[in-house]
Amino acid sequence: MSERIFIGVAWPYANGPLHLGHIAGAYLPADIFARYHRLKGNEVLMVSGSDQHGAPITIRAEQESTTPQEVVDKYHHQFVDCWKKLGISFDLFTTTGTPNHTQVTHDIFLTLLNNGHIYKEKTLQAYCPKCQRFLPDRYLEGTCPHCGFIKARGDECDECGKPLNPSELKRNLRIFTVTFVLLCLASSLRSIPFCAFLLFRTSWLPG
Repeated sequence: MSERIFIGVAWPYANGPLHLGHIAGAYLPADIFARYHRLKGNEVLMVSGSDQHGAPITIRAEQESTTPQEVVDKYHHQFVDCWKKLGISFDLFTTTGTPNHTQVTHDIFLTLLNNGHIYKEKTLQAYCPKCQRFLPDRYLEGTCPHCGFIKARGDECDECGKPLNPSELKRNLRIFTVTFVLLCLASSLRSIPFCAFLLFRTSWLPG
């Protein structure tokens, strides 16, 4: 009797080309496993897709002087072309930008929220008055409080690997004049995702 085999493979960020580590570490092993089960007569569904959200996308867009959408379109097409050339046999390779993905993630979030499995919280978020936008933690640089690395990011120190919050960085930052605001997370992703309240302003200038 045949089995149903689901293979969920890592979703690559659509912010740059694939490299050998991607192929050897995730996609080739999964493809071998899928082909083995297909040969056994099992019903296989191997899926993945381009991750089109997050700071890596916006950073790449700024580096290439283009829009985030143009970046994800460019690299998603490159990924699909690579799979064809390498013979990686996905049954579905999609993106996080589809209406279906939006609907499913909203449903998961709201189901967890409505059943009390997640909760509302308040957090500080950096805001750039010049750019008139909130900044991902990855955009902020300063000195790591653990190892003293002067180019630690607001989410993690690339030198010692410690996870960080932006407020933990020593303020010799070289990025922006930053306004900190308090974000109140809304209960529904179908509405505006947060409301902001001004807390204080601080200048993070070269130290």
